[in-house]
Amino acid sequence: MDVRSNEPFWLIKNSLPQSYPSLKNDISSEVLIIGAGITGALMAYKLINEEKKVVMVDRRDVCNGSTAASTSMLQYEIDVPLHKLIEQVGLTCAVSSYQNCEKAITDLKKIIKEIKADCGFQEKYSVYFASSKNDISFLKDEFEARKNHGFKVKWLTKDEVEKLGLKAYAAIESKSGAVMDVYKLANALLEYCAAKGLEIYDRTEIEKIKSKHEKLIAETKNGFNIEIHDVVHCTGYESTETVGENIVELKSTFALASEAFDKIPKGFIKRIYWNTDAPYLYFRSTDDGRIVMGGGDREFKNAARRDALLPKKEKELVKSFKKCFPNIPFTLDYSWAGTFGETKDSLPYFGKPDPKKNEHYILGFGGNGITFSVMGMDAIVHSINKTPHPYLEYYKFNR
Repeated sequence: MDVRSNEPFWLIKNSLPQSYPSLKNDISSEVLIIGAGITGALMAYKLINEEKKVVMVDRRDVCNGSTAASTSMLQYEIDVPLHKLIEQVGLTCAVSSYQNCEKAITDLKKIIKEIKADCGFQEKYSVYFASSKNDISFLKDEFEARKNHGFKVKWLTKDEVEKLGLKAYAAIESKSGAVMDVYKLANALLEYCAAKGLEIYDRTEIEKIKSKHEKLIAETKNGFNIEIHDVVHCTGYESTETVGENIVELKSTFALASEAFDKIPKGFIKRIYWNTDAPYLYFRSTDDGRIVMGGGDREFKNAARRDALLPKKEKELVKSFKKCFPNIPFTLDYSWAGTFGETKDSLPYFGKPDPKKNEHYILGFGGNGITFSVMGMDAIVHSINKTPHPYLEYYKFNR
């Protein structure tokens, strides 16, 4: 699957920090990670620290799938608002999902500090704003739900949001949010793990996985074999090709990056934004003085049709930006399209679709892909070790 168009901003900005060889012979290891994006990189970090012998492959250059197309916003808020998620999955699962997404941002900050990654990580306030008067009561319900369950939130009136340069009817301001450059972080994680023994092979595609006695054999498209005990699939939306379940509805999404400002507008210095539209719009600044925005989601048909929509979506998104921030000039510099997915409850899937096979998945679909991947590290270690973990119950397949 082609999960993104050709010119995501992060890839242009950073080029290819490093490259790895393709696999040219048969090898063996304890664990095979398929997918060398941010999810695979975090999983490798966890397993290497658990002193596992790990090999990683990717059909592309590393970090060149959905990771390169990410707008790299970190939120504890899930795509389904808390008060609605409670109705869908129950109080315990809903509240803990929000709490653990919040914790994931803190955990990621610690990892970044440990490996000394220069990835522009900055903590920000997250502003969830009402796009219309009709959304105010809905937003009030969400504010009360978060406040009642211990989240640090503040109600912003129409006058208060206007002081930020935002045209909206009200907003919830949360303390827990962040931004970074996920492409740089993923590459830094891979470099760190490679120095500690991780074997990485890019442009190496796994064609099939079969069982042999108590082990698994992953066969590459070029006919080489990798013998392992466990496989961890970190292939994101491409997992729809292998997981064998209709667990996600694929969407096309679009993103823009402005020209660099001489000085970032005041409202963007300490805040990220997203709104109550369906599908929602989201906005953030970058460490080189730009504003990145995304949205305009459509049902995914195929990559060619998605990319053909980009010129139209550029105009729509620029118009939407001007409506939300009428006094901030937005001059388009870069645009790109990507594929993402939505689950029925906006929650991830962790663990084994087939309990009889040692094939594990981290599927962090939706707007929380990065924070879900941080959560998934712990879940998959327990899945490999055949020990219980709450995430393996909350986010199991066939739920």
